[in-house]
Amino acid sequence: MKIIEQLVAHLVETEFDALPPKTVNDAKNRVIDTLGCLIAGTRARDWIMMVDLVRDWGGKPESTILPYGDRVPAHNAAMANSVLSSAFDFDPLGPFVEGLYYPCHISSTTIPTAFAVAEQKGLGGKELLTALILGDDIAARVLAASNYSAASAWSSIGTVTIFGATATAGKLCGLETHQMTNAFGIMLDQVAGSQGSLKELTHGFKLQHGLASRGGILSAELASRGWTGVKEPLLGEYGYFSLYSQTSRPEVLTRDLGRTFYADSTFKLFPCCLLNQAPTACALELVQQHDVRAEDIAEITVEVSPRVASSSAIRPSLEFGEILQISAGFSLQYNVANALLRRGVTLEHFTDTFIQDPEVNRLAGKIRMRATKTAPEKPLAVTITVATKRGERLSASVDMPRGGPQSQPTTEEMRQKFRANVAFSQTISAAQAEAVLTMLEKLEQVDDIREIFGLMAAPH
Repeated sequence: MKIIEQLVAHLVETEFDALPPKTVNDAKNRVIDTLGCLIAGTRARDWIMMVDLVRDWGGKPESTILPYGDRVPAHNAAMANSVLSSAFDFDPLGPFVEGLYYPCHISSTTIPTAFAVAEQKGLGGKELLTALILGDDIAARVLAASNYSAASAWSSIGTVTIFGATATAGKLCGLETHQMTNAFGIMLDQVAGSQGSLKELTHGFKLQHGLASRGGILSAELASRGWTGVKEPLLGEYGYFSLYSQTSRPEVLTRDLGRTFYADSTFKLFPCCLLNQAPTACALELVQQHDVRAEDIAEITVEVSPRVASSSAIRPSLEFGEILQISAGFSLQYNVANALLRRGVTLEHFTDTFIQDPEVNRLAGKIRMRATKTAPEKPLAVTITVATKRGERLSASVDMPRGGPQSQPTTEEMRQKFRANVAFSQTISAAQAEAVLTMLEKLEQVDDIREIFGLMAAPH
């Protein structure tokens, strides 16, 4: 049996009862985290343009733009919700496949896709979770089989996540085997995503999430109506791996299929780039250990690994592009200065008023980044040394930021993050947030996903 046939059979035949309890619980955590980030995204000024555009398009009222309550065609709702989910770069990321980490944000594509189609079809939590888990797993396997690295010219967001969106949408649409194969073939003509959008910090960086969601639903819907697509979308002469991968490991696509389910497994504690998580945590450690005050600081040295120092995903200087909020999230200087000055980190700190504060910019100007050799098993390790005006030298180190598989946030920390995201959004009440949390934690018991949308809709 060909690999695409194995993947499609697995996708079509697997039902909820076959999923391990831990896999289901992990998926619910991703849902809670992503929906919280989605609601917070309503405060990201630049991304509301997408919502306004989708509203202007109008169309058949199938699925909801959260938390606004507008109902639009499912593929457009998923696109808008995906963009909002990733607005503050606070969403889950980073599947570990066979013990190796791969950079990607899968959840902010697959979860809005799952909710949009489940609402459109009037399906329940079990169906949604099943489709989501299978879609996430396929996306993660394709990512790992591609030997993807952040140094690639193409972005895993948009190219890989659309596999997850197509699988998720196809499962929820009830596609049969030949239809699911066609859906992936139709999807192949929509696979796209350039690292240039990240390099230049453009709006397109977030659009990739949305286009993948929209494309996945479009592929499934067309396949359900009889459209055909490339029969070998993965390993064919003109398939995905020929187009995007110089080397590949196709055996990863099916190894332990149905026994091991991969997905995003890193949860961020701060709304910034993954590579700025450790520097931020380290700066807060300095504040807690030494009661460092911004006004006492003469100079700040941040030592990071050569991998971090050379990454295009981190900005070592305080250079802001057109979109302040994205620029701040990727600026090492801003994140360290923000944590030291404000002695904590909140989403509010990634809004224009806080980013443009002269005090944080003055402190950021005292920061110097230096590449220092680190142990191979500690690629994200960071040490920050503060030289005070009194001549003291105060240091703190973080070997690995919390949030990964070995140090994930506790259940209560996840709940608190959701509550904080909702409070920041100023859209729905604290009581609504608690009711939503309760339903999401028992998602498999929800008979109709539309019950959740009623609770998440902001009052007009």
